[in-house]
Amino acid sequence: MSQQVALQDGIVDALRGAVGGQVVTPADADYDEARKVWNGMVDRRPALVVRCASAADVSAAVDFGREHGLLISVRCGGHSTPGYSTCDDGIVIDLSPMKAVEVDAAARTAKVQGGATWADLDAATQEHGLAVTGGRVSDTGVGGLALGSGSGWLERMYGVTSASLLSAEVVSANGKVVRASADENPELFFGLRGGGSNFGVVTEFEFRVHPVGPILTAGMLLFPRERAREVLRFYRDFIESAPDEVGGGAALLTAPPEPFVPADLQGKPALGIVFCYIGSVEDGEQAARTLKEGTSPVVDLVQPMPYAAMQQMLDAGNPTGIHEYFKVDWLEGLSDEAIDVIIEQGERLPAPFGQLILGPMGGALTRTDTSQMALNMPPAPWVYFCLAMWMDPAQDEQNIEWARGFAKAMEAFGVGSPYPNFIEPDEGVKRLKESYGPEKYERLVALKRQWDPDNLFRLNQNIPPA
Repeated sequence: MSQQVALQDGIVDALRGAVGGQVVTPADADYDEARKVWNGMVDRRPALVVRCASAADVSAAVDFGREHGLLISVRCGGHSTPGYSTCDDGIVIDLSPMKAVEVDAAARTAKVQGGATWADLDAATQEHGLAVTGGRVSDTGVGGLALGSGSGWLERMYGVTSASLLSAEVVSANGKVVRASADENPELFFGLRGGGSNFGVVTEFEFRVHPVGPILTAGMLLFPRERAREVLRFYRDFIESAPDEVGGGAALLTAPPEPFVPADLQGKPALGIVFCYIGSVEDGEQAARTLKEGTSPVVDLVQPMPYAAMQQMLDAGNPTGIHEYFKVDWLEGLSDEAIDVIIEQGERLPAPFGQLILGPMGGALTRTDTSQMALNMPPAPWVYFCLAMWMDPAQDEQNIEWARGFAKAMEAFGVGSPYPNFIEPDEGVKRLKESYGPEKYERLVALKRQWDPDNLFRLNQNIPPA
């Protein structure tokens, strides 16, 4: 059904009457704003955007899309790099108006609506000195990250996001609202913990939240690129003996043109280390002192700061409209040889927004019972995030080829099974199967057949029902 037929038949008016939120069509003045997503490479024109205000609205939108044969995409924060949170000629179920967060500080739980961002969740939980592992860019949607990745600064201390998931409210493909937990629809609960948006639209999450902050020792250290080899080796050894409370990561990047960066380093290739300590400020300062004394940074921004501020440290480098393409994999180790390859590849980085990030694993990640969740996490000590990011559309091909070249160069050191969220469409279903492993993948296929046999929810890291 084309959007023109829908408008001629007047059925959009019926949908408007059925939802408490807003229905936006190409004829509306705010259509271009309503269809916008984070990745500037994605420019699609849906027939409808339904800005949902409740689970009932989501149910009505799902029913509408199913009954009229429309392609359905689901949007929380709109950060899906492949562009799954929008579509051409279909219906976008936009959860962003649903941002409520309810914290039970005594029980250490938080109920979070499906459209909340990590900034929304952090603001509410930090009023009580609590948090759950969340995205490193604060306007990322809670839902997309929780369902298909779950990586964040707190992961060495508290594991990935889905390790703290207690229950979920889900609108299924037949428009019905169900709950999933360890006791209610437990197999669906298994699938939601890493299986992405294949099985329904999550309209509310309930998380276990943990003591964090509100003030902790955190920040960034900066070094000129010529010191990257020695500093990365020290950082690798430092992390190997660090307690679970130490989180963060290292990145090859371009030093920003900010006042805190020496003039001779601004706009030049650099190495950054993000440090955070999930515990007392005093213990954090002691742990940071060891890192600083062993590396002698030229910029030292590690200090007591609000956890919420740490969660927003990378926002400026990830503006809406930037172009992005990524490659991600766990690493079996961070050998001297691997470090050399990473630095060599970093020298070819085409655009100043791009980054090569090395994230330390271990800690709680090694103790997570992954048999109870779809997400697989191999016993790998490191993960890399190769993030090609740029502003000029003329540089699309150059940056994409650079990221592909980096992934190829790192195959000798990688595990070959990244978080599901970090699989580009050009990598195909084989890569997704490798991410889950054969046993879990077949389990997810069976779950898909049960909850979405017609593959209504297919704009995602898709698990076909057959």
